[in-house]
This record gives sequence, structure tokens and C-alpha cells, in this order.
Amino acid sequence: MHRFLIIVEKANKIYSAYCPDLPGCIATGATRAEAEQNMYEAIEMHINGLLEDKQPLPKAHSSAEYVILK
Repeated sequence: MHRFLIIVEKANKIYSAYCPDLPGCIATGATRAEAEQNMYEAIEMHINGLLEDKQPLPKAHSSAEYVILK
């Protein structure tokens, strides 16, 4: 099992998503849920391509945290 952080952002009328640990691996969707599903599929395809090319899988180094200001 591999775990990768994705960032989802609202961009005008669509949502876009990317993975900081997989440069160039991006997806979009009309809704947040669609963007997340498309990103899952994009990551899966990216990882499968690396495996087929006998390339090492990247280690996930990114993390996210909310900052609360009072």
C-alpha cells in the first residue's frame, strides 16, 4: 500500500488536484469528489507506469497541517 497527499483547490468553475510527491501528476473535475476520484486514477496510472518501466516508486514526504489563529 502507498499513501500520497493530494491537494485539491477550487479554480474558477472546476476543481483541480495535484500530488506534491508526484510532480506532473494532476487531475481536474467538475466537483471536489470528481477531482479526488480522477486524482486517485491519475496516481494509480502514474505508479503503474513507474512499475512497468522498472523505476523506483517515490516515497511520500509531504504532509499537511491546518494552522488555527485566534
